[in-house]
This record gives sequence, C-alpha cells and structure tokens, in this order.
Amino acid sequence: MTMDEEEFYLFEREVFDKLEGKLSTFSEANELELYIEAIAKGVNANTSSEEIARLIKDSKTFGVLDKYLYAENVEDIMVNNTTNVFVYATNGGQIKVPERVDKRSDLDMLVRKLKMYETSLAENRKISDIHLPNGSRANVVASPMGPDITIRNFKPRALSIIDLINLGEMSYNLAGRLWLYTEGLKVRPANLLIGGMPASGKTTLLNAMFSFFRPEQRIVVIEETYELNTVTQENTVRLETSSDLTLEDLVKNSLRMRPDMIIIGEVRGPEAKDMMTAMNIGKISMGTIHASNSRDVITRLQHTPMDVEMDIIPLIDSIIVVSQVYENGKPARKITQVTEISGIETQVLLSDLYTYDYKTHKGSQILPSVTYRDTLARLTGYPPSEIVIEEQRRGRILERLNKLGVRDLKGINEFCRDYYEEPAKALQKIGLAELGTLPW
Repeated sequence: MTMDEEEFYLFEREVFDKLEGKLSTFSEANELELYIEAIAKGVNANTSSEEIARLIKDSKTFGVLDKYLYAENVEDIMVNNTTNVFVYATNGGQIKVPERVDKRSDLDMLVRKLKMYETSLAENRKISDIHLPNGSRANVVASPMGPDITIRNFKPRALSIIDLINLGEMSYNLAGRLWLYTEGLKVRPANLLIGGMPASGKTTLLNAMFSFFRPEQRIVVIEETYELNTVTQENTVRLETSSDLTLEDLVKNSLRMRPDMIIIGEVRGPEAKDMMTAMNIGKISMGTIHASNSRDVITRLQHTPMDVEMDIIPLIDSIIVVSQVYENGKPARKITQVTEISGIETQVLLSDLYTYDYKTHKGSQILPSVTYRDTLARLTGYPPSEIVIEEQRRGRILERLNKLGVRDLKGINEFCRDYYEEPAKALQKIGLAELGTLPW
C-alpha cells in the first residue's frame, strides 16, 4: 500500500538516519542507488519502486541550496537555521538571498541528507564535517535555534594563476616570481608559507601554483578537509586528518613516503615543527597559515602551539601574504606582501620585496630577490642576473598565454611541462622565441 505524505516523511527520515556516514564511499551512482534501495527495503520491505525512486531522488537534492551549490560565483553558503541564508559571492561579498529553510522539520531533513556524506563520525556529534558529492565541504553545528550550516563551495574549475592576474590579485611580474619560487629551476623550489586571514584566498593561491610543479615531482598533500585541486599532478598523495590521525601524525609519516614536496593545507599547531624538520632534511614544504602580515607569520611560528625555534625559521625562503581589501566599496583579494627571510640577529630578519598600499590601492615596485636568487645562483651556476631575467621571462610568458586564451590550470601546466622539457621550442610555439632561454 502506498504511503501517505506523513508516512513517507517518517520512512525517509529513518532511511537517511541509517545512511549517516555511509554514502561517501561510493564512486559509482548505480552502486549508491542499489545500496539506498537495500537500506530502504530493510526499513520497509513493502516499499514500492516509485517510492524507492522518489527516495533516491530526494537523497540527491539539498532543496534551496542546490541553486547555489553549483553557482560559479558562490564561494560559501551560510544557513542560519530557519532564519535566513547568506552566500559569499566572488567580487560581491556577503549577500542575503531570498530563499531560506522555512520549517524546522525541513532543516532537520536537510541536515540528515548532508550527514549521509560525512566521512568520519566524530566523537562530538553536535559538530559534523562533511564532503558533498560535488566536492564542496559542509560544517554543521547544533544550536538551540536549530542547526547552523556553512558550506565552502568546491569550484569544479579551480582558479588559475592567470585568473588571479585577471581578477587583479597580482601582476604578471609578481606571478613570474611565484613561478620561480614554485619550480626553482628544477634544483631548489622555495620553502614558502602563504599567510592571510580567513577567506583571504590563501588556499586559492596555493592551488593556482600547482600549475607550475614539475611532472616528475612526488607531492604529498595533507589537509584537514580536502580543498586543493591536484588534477595537474599525477604522482600526488592526498591525506586527510581524522579523529585518530592528526595533522602532526600525517606530516611525520609523510617523510616516509619519499616526497619531493610536502604541502600542508593549513599550518596551525605542533605539525609546524615537523614541517621545519622536513625542510631541514631537504624536503620542500609549502602551506598556508593564518596571519595578517609576514612578521605575524614569524610570531605565530615561534609561539604556542607551534613553538618553532628561531634559529631554524630561516629554512623558510619566502612568505606571501594575501588579503581581502576594498576598492571602490567592493571586496577584492590582493597579494599585499612578499617577503624573504634573510637571516637572524636579535630576531628573524625579513626583507620585504613587495607591499600593497591600502591608501592608493597600488602595489610597490617588485624588488629583486636576493637571498633566494643567490641560493639558485649557487646551485645552478647561473649568475644572479640570469635568474632575474628568467623571472621576468616567465612573467612575459604568462602574459602571452593569457592573450592566447590559455588560462586554465591544466592548460598552463601543459605549457610549463613543454617549457621544462624544451624551453626554446615551447617559446617558439607561443611566438616568444626572441626572449631566449637559460642554458638548461
């Protein structure tokens, strides 16, 4: 006998409860649907095929959120229980949207649907971290007014370094500097940290730099929740923390995985010491850290809970700071500081090579790298002047790629691979043979 609406609601709620934390393991849609059907039949053996089809359809939709989960310009979705819904839009900031979850029962059902994709059931059941099928991650917190939901939207097309240039975050010349830091003329990429406050674009910038990695590098990526898009790098290990695997555990273990580079999604605790150990034994490390400026990065590293000794901090070559600023009343993300560490006296010595002026909304002239440039000169045998020219050359290359319409992560990465293998041929292909190349 067909269920009425109230019966179907109770039935669906029971099935979704049994599916909590179970659906994230399925990669094939048909397997997932068969599993849902099996659970549904276990709850009610007389469930009709039409009711099963409706149940499966309902399991794949998140109601009023669907419109924003797949929107290119939406970075975050914030559901404030049944009160309202806000989104954070690229270049638009926080916006209250007309939709909301009207009833507490609808909100509770929405949370049940989200929790079906929970990857690990935490001890504290009042807080849930969830990976959604489209790659977005959700955080659900119980409260007296009803659950509050925050979703960090996954962009299927991650922003590239050229996208960030076009959005005004940096110049071509500065992007050329980042390319040099990331690739290091094959011999020595830079150990670097990207600092910034929450939602300033730290992870977005780190992700954009994936285009510059060399194809032969083995990269171990360690995150608390998957955010980085590693599609351009074939030999990549992706690790995620859990209730019984801390960031510190994973960073320590990464040294046994033969990495060329270790990338930490966010450095925030004791794992900072292990990151520095990795640098000390020649494993290049990159990551993000919450800090408002370069000096603040150093201060955070030196104090609890990181407690990194001052004398090993110069293992870090560069600190890049990104910030959200306001230009003409609209939010924009900018690289606001590029700093190299040049040694220690009574404190860690910082050399600012680039700064952003909040009053004029203009960046300073990009000063030549000294410490890192000299490291590359020593290891390659090239004179420092040649390394400066190569950095400028890479800025010109990115400008030409932009004009040719090569702007996505994979397209840039494919050119970089060609450039690493046969630089003269790659430059000729894009009409920049006159730039010449280093004597690779």
